[in-house]
Amino acid sequence: NFGFQKIEFLAGNIGYLNLTGFANTEFASETAVAAMNYLSNSDALIIDLRQNGGGSPQMIQLITSFLFHSDPVHLNNFYSRPEDEHTQTWTLPYVPGQRMPNTAVYVLTSTRTFSAAEEFSYNLKNLERATLIGETTGGGAHPGGSRIATDRFMIWVPTGRAINPITKTNWEGTGVEPHIKVPASDALDMAHQKALEELISKSDEHSTSQYEWALEGVKAKT
Repeated sequence: NFGFQKIEFLAGNIGYLNLTGFANTEFASETAVAAMNYLSNSDALIIDLRQNGGGSPQMIQLITSFLFHSDPVHLNNFYSRPEDEHTQTWTLPYVPGQRMPNTAVYVLTSTRTFSAAEEFSYNLKNLERATLIGETTGGGAHPGGSRIATDRFMIWVPTGRAINPITKTNWEGTGVEPHIKVPASDALDMAHQKALEELISKSDEHSTSQYEWALEGVKAKT
């Protein structure tokens, strides 16, 4: 299912997306659009990238576009050495569905979160659009490929690099550090709790009771 492993609503109307890969939009855009529209009425959104090893920048662009207004937002720059070419990625001015620019977003990470999944996390962190919860990611920002070194060895050589428009650098070798560090196994419960606490702080009396009831359930579970 192009990496869209699980989509559900947690207690308190918290949307949850378990995404294990960023598939090429040529094949997966309909699935991505359906998933994001299904989650569009969430009061908060948790995106689980703990088992996500990366994939397509175009899928990053599509999913991220649902999280912002229609005015384009600069996400990333990329330099390719073979072509000596710089390219830019921005959010899309149109998405086929309902945007969620005001919905609080929480991204779950682990040491296995890698490549495009790291870019997604890094972009949202530096744009101050999401709270990252979990472990520091794997640290792969430079794509490349294998080259024959000798008759007995091969070497992996990077051929490009991501350049974030805000930090002017990337996460190569360092990984993306979460806002809240917890073991990956605890990240979902922590994000669910934080989402409910934030909603309680901003809600009226009628809505607060719903979120408080859900929060008691999360605390009882943990």
